[in-house]
Amino acid sequence: MTATTGLIAPPKGITAQGLRKSYGEKVVLDGIDIQVSEGTVFALLGPNGAGKTTTVQILTTLISRDGGEARVAGHDLDQEPDSVRESIGVTGQFAAVDGLLTAEENILLIADLLHLDKAEGKRRAAELLERFDLTEVAKKPASNFSGGMRRKLDLAMTLVGNPQVIFLDEPTTGLDPRSRRTMWEMIRGLVASGVTIFLTTQYLEEADQLADRIAVLDGGKIVAEGTADELKRRIPGGHIRLQFNDVQHMDAAVQRLALSTVTRDDESLSLQIPSDGSIPALRAVLDVLESSGIHAEALTVHTPDLDDVFLALTGQDRKTATTDDSATAVKETQR
Repeated sequence: MTATTGLIAPPKGITAQGLRKSYGEKVVLDGIDIQVSEGTVFALLGPNGAGKTTTVQILTTLISRDGGEARVAGHDLDQEPDSVRESIGVTGQFAAVDGLLTAEENILLIADLLHLDKAEGKRRAAELLERFDLTEVAKKPASNFSGGMRRKLDLAMTLVGNPQVIFLDEPTTGLDPRSRRTMWEMIRGLVASGVTIFLTTQYLEEADQLADRIAVLDGGKIVAEGTADELKRRIPGGHIRLQFNDVQHMDAAVQRLALSTVTRDDESLSLQIPSDGSIPALRAVLDVLESSGIHAEALTVHTPDLDDVFLALTGQDRKTATTDDSATAVKETQR
């Protein structure tokens, strides 16, 4: 018998240390570390050219790295590349759907590529078509589908092999708001079933809605990482707004708070108090009001959003960045 006591199975999510990648003189990844727990959503944000797609292509074995180590779904990227590929699913920036085939045929094609027998392939196709509400269009060519339907079919094709880890590289690009929210619900359903999601996106609301943890990649380095709330608290601009019914209560609040940074608006009878949005900061203001018998008609807490975080950490608007690292990565794969 082989003793197994004390052995610890490798984590089933994603771990990477010191990933590096350069193309000539251009450094795309400069020693980044990534830790994604099993059954969670990890979002990688960054301006165009930051290295998001390159990171995905390295972790999915599509391109080689210059340095560092990585494990995906418990498998070493160097020692077990085939096991990595068997454990993952990838949905790229553009739907990998054959428009000449029907929805069902697209899924069956993937089943054939995965060497599933015909009966199992048929079963998986029927199951996924129903799961993604595509049964009624199963026999129709994908060329007739809307962008949202093509994206749903693309994700269904990704799930044929029951992957443990799914890489979604800007999966909702070009979708209308309704289709985007439908895709979000599908992603939440996958995570609820235990799937690990690695997400890159240009929609900061998407990361805010879906991600358990977010990393911001800029200049080949991860410049910040944490939950959405943790990242927002790092950026100045948050404040508590107090609304009053009369100037007497507002004057009393100004006196009792005794803060030089309180912004006063006599026209709206409101005060704006700088705050990081944390519970202790809010409690401190409420305690002062309560102990002084000062009545505020309304209180609202304003915190920076992920757009503010993105701009503050990267120093540029994601919409004005010009270089896309995916173009560089394509050149590498063609060499």
